[in-house]
Amino acid sequence: MITVHNNNEKTVIPLNTELFEWVIENICKNAVDAIGTEGKIEVKVESSIKSIIIDIKDTGKGIAKSDFKTVFSPGYTTKNRGWGLGLSLVKRIIEQYHKGKVFVKQSEIGVGTTFRIVLKK
Repeated sequence: MITVHNNNEKTVIPLNTELFEWVIENICKNAVDAIGTEGKIEVKVESSIKSIIIDIKDTGKGIAKSDFKTVFSPGYTTKNRGWGLGLSLVKRIIEQYHKGKVFVKQSEIGVGTTFRIVLKK
């Protein structure tokens, strides 16, 4: 199940639509892999005075705190058939092309993970 929450406020920010869609798709696909056949994915979009905050939360396997930064390194993967490039490209697209930030907001093994994207208005 995927749920999207927002505060019903229209905010327009400059971004490369194709690249940004790929970022969201990649994080959500990773979440789907993490939750398996059961679990939830929740997407929350908030607007502050200076930024847009997007939280993507899953009830999957979780990430060890020691790996919070490592998951964005090229070659990092927990999948048997993965190249480990997805999250490194996510980080590059958000930080270099959109001047934003992406990070693991919180995670607990066996409970789930929340990725946060922050984009300046």
